[in-house]
Parts: sequence; structure tokens; C-alpha cells
Amino acid sequence: MVLQAEEGLLTTPSARILVATAVPAERDAVARAFSSPDSQDSPDSPDSPDSPDSPVEQIWQPGAGLTRTTRTAGVWDLLDAGVGPARAAASVSAALTAARLAGTPYDLVVSAGIGGGFQPEAPVGSLVVARRITVADLGAETADGFLPVTELGFGTVHHYPPRSLVRVACQATGAPAGTILTVSTVTGTAARAAELRARHPQALAEGMEGFGVAEAADAHGTAVLEIRAVSNPVGPRDRAAWRIGDALTALTEAFGKLAPALESWNRHDDQ
Repeated sequence: MVLQAEEGLLTTPSARILVATAVPAERDAVARAFSSPDSQDSPDSPDSPDSPDSPVEQIWQPGAGLTRTTRTAGVWDLLDAGVGPARAAASVSAALTAARLAGTPYDLVVSAGIGGGFQPEAPVGSLVVARRITVADLGAETADGFLPVTELGFGTVHHYPPRSLVRVACQATGAPAGTILTVSTVTGTAARAAELRARHPQALAEGMEGFGVAEAADAHGTAVLEIRAVSNPVGPRDRAAWRIGDALTALTEAFGKLAPALESWNRHDDQ
């Protein structure tokens, strides 16, 4: 896909997509989708990551080390951006800046990883897509409750991925779309979970990086998408109930389906 500014279209075969995860385990789960023969039109394709001469490389640049996979229809750069919205924003912004200075800007940034799911809408092992990316704890506590930063007269608390992009992702994966919350402190009590659901009734999941990734993408004028594979219920902290392996497997399977769909995404559909 090349972003054609005069029409706002993304066309094959040269998509450039940045996938930002928090930690190497998530990055590697995404990478496994590209090492599957099913991730290419043919397992014998010279661009297949299974091929001995597959163009998979490590790219080192200030502030952002990337794992690059080149497919028939595009280039995918995988970044373990760090934990939390601030580190994610800094790392993604560094990668976006370096790409633009090199004359190869990204068409799309995907925030991807595992996270907590609100029950029963997002069961453990399932996948969710963000229709809205919301920072849940940026604001002020008052005697009357929490005030988002926007009610203090500045900032933003929501980012909205392109509608056509959300539709493409949901159709490819079968995942539901809703709000994915970004928090700096993972929810660990039933009271906190209930408070978040009361303030954000469309919330499906929470993570720690999506809003930071979206802030960086917005600053660079780049489209953003967030997906989460659910590793645990949002609520009381119970590590025995975590299914991190299942969530990472779901993330791999999701990108096996998402890759061709995102490479052929046409941004003009939102215009």
C-alpha cells in the first residue's frame, strides 16, 4: 500500500505497516503469523518468511529497534515499544519520524497485544478491535468523582480509528468492535472494574499502550488501529485465571487473517 495524498488511497503492492507491541513476547506472537505458510499466497513464494532467502531483518535506529518482514504486498515492521502509554508514544513516534525522514512513511500503525477483557463480552482467549481508543485515567479526581482531562479544558481522551479499517479488521477476524481503554495501572479489583464500566459502557478491554500509540500516530497524521487478545478478566487480580499463552496464540492467529486484509485496506472508503 502506498498512501496517495491526493486521493487518500492505499494501494498494493507496497503497504508499509508498523505494529507496536509492549514486550518481545507480543512482538514474537505477531511475527509467528508471518512465518506460517498460510501468511503468503503460496508457501513456495520467494517472499515467504519460510524461504531460506526470506527478507526478514533487524533494523536498528535511535529509539526504535524493528523486526522487518517483507511480504508480497507490503512491509511489516514489528516494534516492542515498551510498557505504558508514555514509553509507547515515544517509541512509536521515533519509528514514525525515522521512516518519514527516510522517505518511507508508514501507511498504518497497529497497536497490538494482550490485555484484560470485560466480562462477559470479551472472554479469555478472544480478540477485540477498538472502535474507540480511550485513556481511562488521564484527568483529575474530585469530590464528585473522576473528571477526564477534556473537562479540565485541554487535551483529548479519545482516538477513533478509521471506520472502514475497523470494519475490515472485524470482518477478517470475526472480533467485536468497541472501546479499548488505556490505563497506567492495571485494574485489580471488582470495584475498579465496575467504575470503569460505568464510565465507559462500551468498553471491551483494557491495555496499557493503545492511547500512547494513537497519540503518536495522530501527531504524524498516520492511521491507527488497536487490537487486543484477552488474557484475563478485568477485575480482581487472580493470576491463576490468566491465560497468557492462549492470548498470544489468539494474537498470532489474528495476524494471520489480518495481514492480507490490512494490506488491501482502502482508506478512501471513509471519505
